[in-house]
Amino acid sequence: MLRSTNQFPICQDAWSEQQLPAPSESYVRAQCSSEESAAASLTSGAAEYSSPKTKAPPDRLNPFRGWRFLSPLWEQLQENPLLEDLHIIFERDPAARNWLEVLFCYPGLHALVCHRLAHRLHQVGIPLFPRLISHTARFLTGIEIHPGAQIGRGVVIDHGMGVVIGETAIVGDYTLIYQGVTLGGTGKEKGKRHPTIGDRVVVGAGAKVLGNIHVGDYARVGAGSIVLRDVPANCTAVGVPSRNICRSNTQTCPLEHGRIPDAEATVIRTFIERIEHLEQALNSLKMDINSEQDT
Repeated sequence: MLRSTNQFPICQDAWSEQQLPAPSESYVRAQCSSEESAAASLTSGAAEYSSPKTKAPPDRLNPFRGWRFLSPLWEQLQENPLLEDLHIIFERDPAARNWLEVLFCYPGLHALVCHRLAHRLHQVGIPLFPRLISHTARFLTGIEIHPGAQIGRGVVIDHGMGVVIGETAIVGDYTLIYQGVTLGGTGKEKGKRHPTIGDRVVVGAGAKVLGNIHVGDYARVGAGSIVLRDVPANCTAVGVPSRNICRSNTQTCPLEHGRIPDAEATVIRTFIERIEHLEQALNSLKMDINSEQDT
């Protein structure tokens, strides 16, 4: 079987593990340059997606403005992850206009509030009630988070309908999860059987991340992808099953599916170029044979 001889690591992952033939050097250079230019344009134009720093929530969220004697209470509330969950929505969702709208109309926030209560009860060993809280939250929001799952600060579940997060899943700080995402297992094994998601990861709509795998910090998972193996940090995974096709993500790079390279199209173009090359070689050989017969 033909093996890849590609010397450009930024594009290598699209075909290296399947040992597919390498594309022509000119095509690889064009593909790599397009990925790099796309990443540069995303970096320059995505300030609103910049990685949030651990800082105090803005004063506009302070309900005690003008009440100086209550300022110590506000300072204590700032340490609560729920307030960070509320604050980060304003940075991630341009449709968020005021805190009352977010507080009453965002099911992702409601699911996180219920989960943090259920998780606290689960940690102290209280039976039944954590699962009842989780079940009620699923009925109200369409988001199912097992009480045993560990959710970091500043996590945003956008829209949220159909999101499922398993018992041993770990979700890092400032992760963005879209609707229809599953962080699940692959069988009935015991112990750690759900994925670990790093910090500031974006998981696209309908993506399935299955098994005890690790998705690194600043990684991106494309919509509809099925991830069955580890995704390195600063890498984009897309496809069924997923392939790690790009290592040009930055801390300010959002997940824009219109700019994700098409791994399958790359492989198909590679085969077409090889077939054309073989046809040219065959035609040349036929011409040589005909010329020898004529002589």
